Amino acid sequence: MNLSLILADASLYMSEHFDSLTSFTFFVGCMAMMAASVFFFLEMGSVDKKWRTSLLISGIITFIAFVHYYYMRDYYLATGDSPIAFRYVDWTLTVPLMCVEFYLITKKAGGTMGLMWKLIFASVIMLVTGYWGEALDQSNAWLWGLFSGIAYFYIVYLVWFGEVKQLATNAGGAVAEANKWLGWFVLAGWAIYPIGYMMGTAGWYGGAGEVFGFSGSMDVIYNIGDAINKIGFGLVIYALAVKDSAKS
Repeated sequence: MNLSLILADASLYMSEHFDSLTSFTFFVGCMAMMAASVFFFLEMGSVDKKWRTSLLISGIITFIAFVHYYYMRDYYLATGDSPIAFRYVDWTLTVPLMCVEFYLITKKAGGTMGLMWKLIFASVIMLVTGYWGEALDQSNAWLWGLFSGIAYFYIVYLVWFGEVKQLATNAGGAVAEANKWLGWFVLAGWAIYPIGYMMGTAGWYGGAGEVFGFSGSMDVIYNIGDAINKIGFGLVIYALAVKDSAKS
């Protein structure tokens, strides 16, 4: 086989897949989500039984993201457009599961199914209104963004000051620590998404990405946010599960 042809094919592949920061973050996001899923699934047997469902959910979250990133990457490379529909399908599946994690860690401290459904309902409202403003009614993006923001801050309230916080405080130990760190992901990590929303919708700051010298800024922000939040969520659960299991 001709080595020059192999190198030419490799060069063409690299130019097609890494010709911009956006395509690069799609590729890295896909690989990172796959690696995280394998790690979480394999480590389930190394933690105490009470943490295994939480770790399983973490693996499912990153696995769902991996599948969607695989298709989102191909869609972006084929069209050059942002895969908004794929992304919101991903979020509609994974964000409620992230909310379920709060129920799972507070369950033994009195967490109820009612609390879980509050979190899930708020997350679905946040996503549906966000999609409506970003994809279907950009002329009123500010209004849909407002509705989405209200649902988001309701989740923040529950985690930091409301029922989730009270249950975690009563449970103490690893549960309180887990809630604190996951709460920071909700407050700081999830705040990445409104930034991407504003940069990607007309009438907000749609051209702000050009200031930083790259196009497709919305997708770059979303890709980075997904990696930080979904993998980070799981790593917090894993670290605290290992720590708590060592005490047993």
